[in-house]
Amino acid sequence: MLRDLCYRLRKVCRSRVALLAGRRRREARRYFGRMAEFVFVDGFAGSDANGALAGDTPSEDEALDAYSRIVTGVAELLTPSVANLRVSRRVRGGRMLEGGGSGVVITPDGFLLTSAHVVARSRSGGQASFADGRDLAFEVVGADPLSDLAVLRADGAALIAATLGDAEELRVGQLVVAIGNPNGFAGSVTAGVVSALGRSLPTRSGANVRVVDNVIQTDAALNPGNSGGALADGRGRVVGINTAVAGIGLGLAVPINEATRRIVGALMTEGRFRRAYLGIGGQERPLPPRIAKQIGRSRGVEVSEIVEDAPASAAGLRPGDVIVAVDGSPIEGMSELQRVMVSERIGSPVTFTVARHERILEVDVVPQELAA
Repeated sequence: MLRDLCYRLRKVCRSRVALLAGRRRREARRYFGRMAEFVFVDGFAGSDANGALAGDTPSEDEALDAYSRIVTGVAELLTPSVANLRVSRRVRGGRMLEGGGSGVVITPDGFLLTSAHVVARSRSGGQASFADGRDLAFEVVGADPLSDLAVLRADGAALIAATLGDAEELRVGQLVVAIGNPNGFAGSVTAGVVSALGRSLPTRSGANVRVVDNVIQTDAALNPGNSGGALADGRGRVVGINTAVAGIGLGLAVPINEATRRIVGALMTEGRFRRAYLGIGGQERPLPPRIAKQIGRSRGVEVSEIVEDAPASAAGLRPGDVIVAVDGSPIEGMSELQRVMVSERIGSPVTFTVARHERILEVDVVPQELAA
C-alpha cells in the first residue's frame, strides 16, 4: 500500500517538477535535495482546497444546518409551553408596580414553574399569555425564595406541558436553548453552550441567606424578563429555570435535578418547602492531617458562628468544631450540609460527627423548622 502511494506521489510530482527546467531544476535540487520533488504537491485526489480529505469533516453549511435544526426544533417544541407573565406588586407609598417574566408549563391542567423573584410580593397573581393567543389568569400556589423557585396555577386546561430533564447529565460545552420573554418580547429564543456547572447563587429570604448549589452558567443571551423561562437541552427537555443575568454572556439558571424536583413537589402540594434549621454559620476547611488520616477524608465544615438559643447551641456545638458527618453521611462542604437538612429531620435527633481539638466527637442535635 505504501509503495503504491509513493509511486502515485512520484508520478504527480514529476509532472509538476518538469516546470523547473535546466539550471533552475538543478539549483532547486542543490538547495532542497529530494524534497524539491514535493514542492508543488497540492494535495491528494479527492481532497478539498485546504487539503482535507472529502468526507472527513462536514462543510460549514452542513454544520450550520445541523445547529439550526436543533435550535429550531427545540423552539418549536417548547415555545407553546412558555408563558409571558405579567404581575402587579405593591411598593412603598402604596403604588402599584407592573412587572413581568416567564413561566414554564409543567402539567396540562395549569401548573407552571417560574422564578420566585418574578412573583415576589404579588398577592393577587397575574396574567399568563401563551403563543396560541390564550391569556389566562394565574395565582401563586407556593414560592421558595431560598431556591428562587415558585409554582403557579393558571385558570385553564389542555395546556402543553414541557418535559423536565436532569441537569446532572449536562456537560460543559453542551448546546442549550433559552426561551422566554426578555423585555416583554414574547417567545424569544437564544442559544449558547453550558459555560460552567456547579456554580453557586446566593439567595435571601428575610434574614435567612442560603446558597443555591449546582447552578448552570450559560452564554445564551438572557435579559430582564427571561427570568422564570426555560433553559433546554438539544432534545427540548427543560434542564434549568433561568434566574439571573450576571453580566454580558453570563446567565445563570437554577438546575432541574432531584433536589429541585423535591422542592417543586412540595410547593405544588403544600405551598411551601420546609427546611431544617441548625443556627450555625460555617465554611469548608481542610482537616488536620491526623484526623484526615483517621476518617479517610481531607475536608469538613468548620463552625464559624453559633446563633444563641438555636438548636446547635443547645446541643453543645462550639465555634471551631469541624463537622465531618451527619448521621454517618460524609460532609465536606456547606452545600452537602444544606442538602441533608431536609424537612424529615425537623424535630428528630440528628447525630453530628465533629472534630474538636484533634478528637472525634458525636453530638446529637434536634433541628427546628427554618422560618420563612
